[in-house]
Amino acid sequence: MRTIWVNEQLDPSGMIYACIACCNESQAKDCHESFKQNLTEEQKAWGWVARLRTVNSWDDVPVNALKLD
Repeated sequence: MRTIWVNEQLDPSGMIYACIACCNESQAKDCHESFKQNLTEEQKAWGWVARLRTVNSWDDVPVNALKLD
């Protein structure tokens, strides 16, 4: 089983604004930090979030994700 790291930037309604998925943990963590840093204080106040999660199948990655392998 393979671990796939999914980075998501979500708006206040939970809609995915940006998504990048990859199998490299280090690359995923760097991307997550970038996603967090790119959120303005105003966006954070409105409820925008950057989320990093793992899945075990490419089928569980959102279809609109940039998929890096």
